[in-house]
Amino acid sequence: MDNKALAIEAINLVKPAIDQLFEKTCRKELHIVIMNPQLKPWEAPFEDAILHECTFGTPESWPAPFDELARNKAAQAWRDSVSNIDHQTLHPSSLREGDVLFYGSFVYGNIVVACSGVEPWFDMLVSGWIAVALEQLTINEYQTTKASEPTRRYRA
Repeated sequence: MDNKALAIEAINLVKPAIDQLFEKTCRKELHIVIMNPQLKPWEAPFEDAILHECTFGTPESWPAPFDELARNKAAQAWRDSVSNIDHQTLHPSSLREGDVLFYGSFVYGNIVVACSGVEPWFDMLVSGWIAVALEQLTINEYQTTKASEPTRRYRA
């Protein structure tokens, strides 16, 4: 399975929790951006490093451009390999012109996920769920492949 398929699987895995969380949030709208964990900022332009994006809700009724905000959060986190809450609270001197002033991303190893649409703390929570799920699904794929093909030397 490739990283994009695993990213989609991770979102589907946590979707019931997102749906339940929507009972506590200010709205039931969300845009999610997952960066390709195999690419670094010096290896590819940001747009080319987006692995997958998806939307919950109806973008036509959004009070703000949550897709753009999520991409901006992802760009902040991806360029420095830290959740963008660090930029907002610990290192605001690193904020650049055009950076969004809300947090909502999560970095787990090389996985960067950002969300926008609900309260920033819940955006960050969903981002964390997806990032951890993606890593663990990848570990499962990796271990299953090693067990089923013990002579295989490289990831396909």
